[in-house]
Amino acid sequence: MNRLQRYLFRNLLIALLYSTAGLTLTIWLSQSLRLIEMVVEAGAPMRVFLWLLVLTVPTFLGIVLPLALVGAVLFTYNRLATDSELVVMRAAGVGPFALAAPAMVLAFGVTVVVYVLNLWLTPAAHQELVRMEYAVRSDYSQLFLREGVFNEVGDRFSVFVRERDSEANLHNVIIHDGRVPEKPVTIMGERAVMLTGSEGARFVVYNGNRQELDRKTNRLSQLFFERYAVDLKVLSSASAERYPDARERSTDELLHPSPQMAEDPKMMRDLLAELHHRLSSPLLALAYTMVALACLLSGEFNRRGQSVRVTTAVLVVMAIQSAVLGLSSLAAKVTVLVPLMYVLPVAALAPAAWILSRNLRRRVPPGGEAAAG
Repeated sequence: MNRLQRYLFRNLLIALLYSTAGLTLTIWLSQSLRLIEMVVEAGAPMRVFLWLLVLTVPTFLGIVLPLALVGAVLFTYNRLATDSELVVMRAAGVGPFALAAPAMVLAFGVTVVVYVLNLWLTPAAHQELVRMEYAVRSDYSQLFLREGVFNEVGDRFSVFVRERDSEANLHNVIIHDGRVPEKPVTIMGERAVMLTGSEGARFVVYNGNRQELDRKTNRLSQLFFERYAVDLKVLSSASAERYPDARERSTDELLHPSPQMAEDPKMMRDLLAELHHRLSSPLLALAYTMVALACLLSGEFNRRGQSVRVTTAVLVVMAIQSAVLGLSSLAAKVTVLVPLMYVLPVAALAPAAWILSRNLRRRVPPGGEAAAG
């Protein structure tokens, strides 16, 4: 790139960084509210919340970057047109493709970054994020017990704690287990502690008794103990082994599904749609950029602003993005729509390139060809 194009590229890059940061912070804010609610209710430490917040970034950055690039292109070229800088450049013989080159170079860079995110970072981050969320619900949620009330730890399982001391000992504990309606169990103890390990969380109750009522015979059996352990890992469905969805699968798993996955037609459709979504969505950075450039660089410039052209570009990009989201959802149900995931970006890219090329053969002033190089 010559000096003029480097100047345009620098302005575009700065605008891209600002727009990406703004969109990321906006999405972060909405995500953080959900994560804070989940972490606070579970009583998990702050480091867990911060790690969850970091893991959310790769999951949406692949969508944010193309949209942020469109905002950067619209802002930069519209500002240059308002300041008459584009008018001077065009008068010096710089053609539309020469003006568009820095934006396209940046779009190629964003495309590469989105490919790296889609193929490697995003699946790994999404898998870890889901794992951490389930871990918070299944482990930490059992540890956060309020004093003086019955805490619903799991389905038909409640815990009462009179008080908690500074050493995390729970005093005057009552545990009611009604998961088996015919034989409800009540455990009472003087003291209890919560232990966590590789096998999950558990209560260890000291100096108490276990009462079990057989509703068929109305007989009550009691067991007095000095120490009794109650496993909490199996209390909630969140702790059960789950089947990862297509977004959590690595690209290698999508390309080479296991025999078990191959036996499930619905799973195979989901894997196929996810694979082609990862391969086709980075092309949107090129398509969106070309649409914005076609709207702003075609025709004559107006120093009063180009609000109509900017609005047109925004509406076209919104329409494409809506169609992409709809196709991604439909492709998992109707596999014949998968090729349209590639056709859509190309269908937006080709007309925009043709619109820019209409002004390519315009008359260039003497010496302008060198400036345009």
